[in-house]
Amino acid sequence: MKNFLKYTLATIVGVLIVQLFLFFILIGFVGALISFSEKTVTVPKNSILKIQLNGEIVDRVSEAPWDNIDLLSLSPKKMLGLNKILSSIQKAAQDPRIQGIYLDLTEIQGNYGALAFTQEIRTALQKFKASGKFIYSYSNLGYSQKSYYLATVADKIYVNPQAPLLLTGMSSSISFYKETLAKLGIQPEVVKVGKFKSAVEPFIADEMSEANREQVQRYLQSSWNTLLEGISEERHIPVDSINSITNRFDFYTPEQFQALGFFDGVIYEDQMLDLLKEKCGIDTTASLPQVLLTDYQNAIVPEIPVEFNQDKIAIVYASGEIGMEQQNNAIGPELATTIRKIREDDAVKAIVLRVNSPGGSALTSDIIWREVELATQCKPVIVSMGNVAASGGYYISCAADIIVAEPTTLTGSIGIFGLFFSGEKLITDKIGIHTDVVKTNEHSDFGGSYPLPIPISSRPLTNYERNVLQNFVNQGYETFLNRVMAGRGLGHEELNAIAQGRVWTGEDALRIGLVDVLGGLEEAIQIAAQKAGLEKYERIEYPTVKNPLEELLTQFTGEIKTRMLQKELGTFYTTWEQCKQMVNQQGILARIPYDLTFN
Repeated sequence: MKNFLKYTLATIVGVLIVQLFLFFILIGFVGALISFSEKTVTVPKNSILKIQLNGEIVDRVSEAPWDNIDLLSLSPKKMLGLNKILSSIQKAAQDPRIQGIYLDLTEIQGNYGALAFTQEIRTALQKFKASGKFIYSYSNLGYSQKSYYLATVADKIYVNPQAPLLLTGMSSSISFYKETLAKLGIQPEVVKVGKFKSAVEPFIADEMSEANREQVQRYLQSSWNTLLEGISEERHIPVDSINSITNRFDFYTPEQFQALGFFDGVIYEDQMLDLLKEKCGIDTTASLPQVLLTDYQNAIVPEIPVEFNQDKIAIVYASGEIGMEQQNNAIGPELATTIRKIREDDAVKAIVLRVNSPGGSALTSDIIWREVELATQCKPVIVSMGNVAASGGYYISCAADIIVAEPTTLTGSIGIFGLFFSGEKLITDKIGIHTDVVKTNEHSDFGGSYPLPIPISSRPLTNYERNVLQNFVNQGYETFLNRVMAGRGLGHEELNAIAQGRVWTGEDALRIGLVDVLGGLEEAIQIAAQKAGLEKYERIEYPTVKNPLEELLTQFTGEIKTRMLQKELGTFYTTWEQCKQMVNQQGILARIPYDLTFN
């Protein structure tokens, strides 16, 4: 009895301590929500809009405040929504309090190299200049190739005297795990269609196939040419000269780059601020009125009236891997339900489907495709492609009336593959687990068993099973081709010649008929309005935020696991994440070859 009371008291005390701990976490969380909630920003006259792109850019940052907070440190996440960046630049052009824009640039981060994001921001800045206002650019830590490409839109470009500009061109590297898997006793089981469908190569080869090398070389060169031409046009430096400097690979001083025409001045930050004051007619002893982009997005411009229109254009964001569950950074079958509701909403006159996805589940892609195809029968549907809209990302796009992509968008990859892993040697020979089976029919044990808490089968596929899967993948590929043929008006042979899983840039996709217009989200919205016959309309964004508590708990758990793995794996975390996605997404997939980074 004495022990019972002792343990009971200890349990009660433990529960009280946990509740107290959770209470303080709740207080801190509420305080964080209050401090990070949107607030109205006062913009002084003669201000400069300062744009710093020092966080990861995504298509849109969730409006739910907890999504923008690191739940472990209760500090704000460094994420920027492209939609807010573009709308803020557009707003600043009409705001009489804003004299110009000050670009403070170093690197630009985003999925798949963020090249299309960079292009969209650059285009918005070019339109801003049409208002007669100025843009000055400066880098204290040095421009990357992408950020310099963005900076060339400015009237003047300046740099710190000690900050390098290293022109190297573009490269993409791939890691191969065939030998690693063999040492572990794991055998990849692959079925695919298309000689360019190289997503499985890291698991079955030690180097790129010639077909894969060909496509990677092509889209790298196409993307690099886009940057070269943009720099050349704005800075009046011949493309051949830029390539020559790049090929020589040397650390040129900022003064040497200035002499070559890349910079307008080599100065320190305090001197840059004095230049801005002079441009705005402000005494150098006075402070420079600046407003940060992250604050300005919440500013109200009295001169821009807020109008409420009955007619609406829905912007539907399809961002992330295509799988079986809809999340902030993933696409699930729920997106089809969202599109259906929008299709049935008479107030919505047009739909812009913003796709930024490498693909994923072929089944989910087809479910979403069906709703997009139905939507085109009752209202205009325009697709706007972001950094990547390939494989499943192209699948859900192909039924649209018009497809808009940036020149550097990665798209196409029309193909399907199946990837499974068997570990008979690992499970039996190395770990010593043996399995036995009782079955009612000949193929009841198709796929084997899974004795480990990871998706690795206890036996390889039989030849018969492999043939069945290959036929299934072949049918899936033909279905994919039929979807594209119906949406793009291409013949089978014509499409098959440019399909085969090959990845194209938006520029090349325009040439071969997979894309209709080169441009960004704003161009897609304008086309949608024109197709719907709208002069005035309200923009509404989808999907809407999920249940707050459910999202909070899901994100909190996910962040803890991610943070622990990032701490343990360091720079290898990205490689581990790619492998995990492939293992977890076993089955029939429509996905771009791999997660690309441009160096």
